[in-house]
Amino acid sequence: MSIIHFPPTEFLISAAALKQLPADQDYEVAFAGRSNAGKSSALNAITNNKKLAKTSKTPGRTQLINFFTLDNHHRLVDLPGYGYAKVAQEIKARWQETLAQYLTSRQSLRGLILIMDIRHPFKETDQQFLTWAAGCGLPVHVLLSKADKLSRNIANKTLSQAQQTLKPYPLTTIQLFSATHGLGLEKARRQVLTWLKLAS
Repeated sequence: MSIIHFPPTEFLISAAALKQLPADQDYEVAFAGRSNAGKSSALNAITNNKKLAKTSKTPGRTQLINFFTLDNHHRLVDLPGYGYAKVAQEIKARWQETLAQYLTSRQSLRGLILIMDIRHPFKETDQQFLTWAAGCGLPVHVLLSKADKLSRNIANKTLSQAQQTLKPYPLTTIQLFSATHGLGLEKARRQVLTWLKLAS
């Protein structure tokens, strides 16, 4: 059990285009990741609300930008999953354009939680996200999700290799994470709340 209390979080709005987003003010932390990397599960675990973000075994289900509110000044953002091959190419292109615009233009965005399946980290689209974020001066915290699927030794070795890969990205940090086992939950939760100015 985490000892860090996360404020009650509720669904606010879903947006299919940037013009539908809430006013660009106050504090936001966004969650991003490849389809089926465990993004929704991570969001639910961190907020301690299993029903907050819809989880699905069908990759590519999240096609909207979903906003959740902690209060009138603090929001979490669930970005569309990316990189799933069976999604039509024109839809993938539209998602990527919307995500790129959001990341590069959103002034209230204070940090990005990037979820990668520890068994398949640093795919091309993950690297693209890191490059976008670095270009915007946006801090990123990577969760190597589903760490319970590997032995502790292999998981730690993968983490060490990932830290070397991230050396060109000084604003990026990384940790092991498992939504089902609670591994790394407290650390991830603290990072989100710190970006939201709700913890130090």
